[in-house]
Amino acid sequence: MLAFAIPAFAQGQRAVEQGPAPEVPRTLRAAAPIDLTGTWVSVVSEDWRWRMITPPRYDYAAVPMNADARRVADNWDPAADEAGGQQCKVYGAASVMRIPGRLRITWADDNTLKVETDAGTQTRMLRYGGAHAASDRTWQGQSRAIWQIPEATGRGGRGGPRSGQLKTVTTNLRAGYLRTNGVPYSESAVVTEYYVRVTAPNGDEWLVVTSMVDDPVYLNEPFVTSSHFKKEPNDAKFSPTPCVVAR
Repeated sequence: MLAFAIPAFAQGQRAVEQGPAPEVPRTLRAAAPIDLTGTWVSVVSEDWRWRMITPPRYDYAAVPMNADARRVADNWDPAADEAGGQQCKVYGAASVMRIPGRLRITWADDNTLKVETDAGTQTRMLRYGGAHAASDRTWQGQSRAIWQIPEATGRGGRGGPRSGQLKTVTTNLRAGYLRTNGVPYSESAVVTEYYVRVTAPNGDEWLVVTSMVDDPVYLNEPFVTSSHFKKEPNDAKFSPTPCVVAR
């Protein structure tokens, strides 16, 4: 009896010392360690020549394109895009966050963050949970979201204020452009993003979105960018505009 009782007592003692397991929130909203909601305006402090104007044809610097991608980009025809109703090819999930403009982020429901862009009047739905039913490919595809929370702060209070980042993985995309001068991404592209909120010493709130585009069809390696947005007091300046073909 003692031989069986000692291991059982030891296990019970360890359970007491460790305490109960932390409760796992059931929704994306309940689990949120940071608040991403609000209206954010892009601040272009890098890559000006590729973001603020349409780059010249054949200017593909910094994009890890393969030969097939270069061939497609070399034959970019904006007039054909417009005639074919393809004005939104540069406003897809792989590139829309790089277009200067504003984001409006709200909760669509407890498991879905809605990201609206005034550039191109696009709406992204960042969802938590199991796989969603397959649907037609769209410019924004299907995005699955999870919070990544450092273990030291994940239990709320033991390591100070909670912190973390939102990770999203987007698939089921329509083929589009990484840049306004026809640099392509295919429908096989997978977009992984990390959303981080940062408070500057002067109190300004910033949203940093790091994006990695993996495309086995057109890229030799992931295309990584980082975009910065400053929080605005309200959405008074949020002004949606339609997709336009760059020239």
